[in-house]
Amino acid sequence: MTHDHDLVLRPTDAQTTAALNPPAGRNGGDLVVETLAGLGATTVFGLPGQHALGMFDALRRSDLRYVGLRVENNAGFAADAYGRVTGEAAPLLLSTGPGALTSLAALQEAAAASAPVLAISSQVPTAGLGGGRHGYLHELPDQAASFRGVVKSVHTVRTQSQIPSAIAAAWKSALTAPHGPVWVEIPQDVLLAPTALPGVTALDATPEELVPRPELTALAAHLLSRAERPAVIAGGGVVRADAAGKLRALAEKLDAPVVTTFGGKGAFPWTHPLSLQSWLEDRHTTDFLEDADVLLVVGSGLGELSSNYHTFAPRGRVVQIEADLGKLESNHPALGIHADARLALQALLETVEERTDPTAPERVRDVLKRVAARIGAQELTLEQEVLASVRRALPAGAPSFWDMTILAYWAWSAFDAHAPNLMHSAQGAGGLGYGFPAALGAAAADPTRPVLAVSGDGGALYSVAELATARQYGLDVTWLIVDDGGYGILREYMTDAFGQATATELTRPDYVALAESFGVPGVRTTPDTLEEDLAAALATPGPSVVVLPAVLRMFAPTHLG
Repeated sequence: MTHDHDLVLRPTDAQTTAALNPPAGRNGGDLVVETLAGLGATTVFGLPGQHALGMFDALRRSDLRYVGLRVENNAGFAADAYGRVTGEAAPLLLSTGPGALTSLAALQEAAAASAPVLAISSQVPTAGLGGGRHGYLHELPDQAASFRGVVKSVHTVRTQSQIPSAIAAAWKSALTAPHGPVWVEIPQDVLLAPTALPGVTALDATPEELVPRPELTALAAHLLSRAERPAVIAGGGVVRADAAGKLRALAEKLDAPVVTTFGGKGAFPWTHPLSLQSWLEDRHTTDFLEDADVLLVVGSGLGELSSNYHTFAPRGRVVQIEADLGKLESNHPALGIHADARLALQALLETVEERTDPTAPERVRDVLKRVAARIGAQELTLEQEVLASVRRALPAGAPSFWDMTILAYWAWSAFDAHAPNLMHSAQGAGGLGYGFPAALGAAAADPTRPVLAVSGDGGALYSVAELATARQYGLDVTWLIVDDGGYGILREYMTDAFGQATATELTRPDYVALAESFGVPGVRTTPDTLEEDLAAALATPGPSVVVLPAVLRMFAPTHLG
C-alpha cells in the first residue's frame, strides 16, 4: 500500500550527473540567483554594497536581468511597481546596515499597498549575528528587528544549504494573499564562501489560496439578494486579485452602485451607469454609502482615506471581504469574510439572486451631479484642466505612477484610470519620492508601452538621481514635474491651520537643465501646452522630463465640518 507521503520525485540521470559535477567557481551568491531563477524571477533590482558582493558577482553568471538604481529606497519603489504590474514577487538585492535601512520607507509602502517585494539583504559575517559587538562594518545588534514590523515575514540564513529553502519560503509568503514585502538576510561569509552544492533546480513555492468559508458567502448572498439599496466599495484587493470582471458581473446582477477606493482605481468602469467613480472625499458620496441597507466592501479595510477620514458611519449591514485578517472589522462591525477577493466574488456570483433596481443609475447620476456642483463652485478650473490634459495625453493602456502631490490628490478622486492596474500611487504609506522610481520599475516590467510618472518639485528632489538610471537603461518613462516652489499641500495645510506656512518653501534646480545634464530630454510647458508637450514626450521612446510651473490648489474637504 502506497501513501501520498511515500511518493518522492526520482532524479533523472541528467540531474544526477549535474549534481555530482557542479560548475566550478560558484559561491553562496550563486545559490541565491539560481534559486530566484528557479522560482521564475527574470529581473532583479538593487544596489551593491561590500557585504553583498557575493550576490552581485553571481549575477554575471546568471541570466537574470539586473536594474540598478542609485538609492536603495528608490530601488525598493521600483521593485514595488514591478510587483504591482506583474503580480510576481520582485527581487530586491541590498547590502547590510545603511543600505538595508534605507529601503525601509519603500518596504512600508509595499506593505501598505500589498505589493510583493522579495528583499534579500546581506548581513555581517555569521560570527556577528546574535548581538555580539565585534565591530564589523555596518554591524547592528539585530538588523532583522528593524524590518519585523514592516514586512510579512523575516528569514535569516546561517548556512548555504538554507539559502534555497529560505528564499522559496519568502517567495511563497510574498505571493500568498494578501501580497506583501518579505525579508531575507544572508551573512557575508555565507555569500562569499565557495560552494560544492549542486545547482538549484527543483523548487515549489506555490502560494496558498485563501478560499472563503461557504457558510459566510451563503449568508452574504442572502443579504445582498434581499437588499433594497445595496452598494459596493471596491478596494485595491479587487485589482490585485484580478477580479474586476467578477466585480462588474456581480454589480450588474444586483443593480448595485459601486465606488472605488483610491487604491482600487479602475476596479470598476468609470463611465458605467452604476459607477460612483472615486469621490470618497466627498460628503455626497459618504451620505449615499451610509444610506445603503447592505454595503459590500471588497478588498478594503475602510481606512482613513477610504472612509472620508473616518467620518463614514454606515447605518446598514456591512459585508467585508478582505485578505488581510487584521483588517476584518477593524473599523466597522461587519460580516467579515477572510478571503481572496476573486474567489469570494466568484462564490457570490454563483449564489446571489438577480435583482432589478431601475432607480440605481438615476441615484448614481444625482450623486455625481452634486459632487460636480460642489467642485464647480470652488473656482478650480486650472486644476481640472491640468488633470484633463494629463488624461488626454496618456495613451490607453499606459500605466501611471503618482507621487504624494496635489495633482495626485486630485487624481485619486477625479482621474479615470481606464482599466485596473494602470494607476498607482504612494497613498498606502504616504511617503514622498515614489512616482519616478516606481515608473522605472514598471517600464522594466513592460518595455512595450510608455509609463507616466507625476511628482511635485518636493517629491522630485527625492529621486532626481534616478535620471541616471532612466538614461542608463533607456527606460521609457515620461516624468511630469509640477513645480510650485515647495511642498504645496503642506503649505495649504499650515496656512489653513496656523495662518501662515513654515518650512514649506524650497530652492530647487532648473529641472529641464538638470534632466539634459543626464542626457534626458526636458521641456518646460504651460497649462495651455501641457497636453501637446506631454503627448509628444510619451510618444518618444526613452526617458523624458516635462516641467509644469504651476501652483495648484486642492478642493475643499468635507470631513472637517
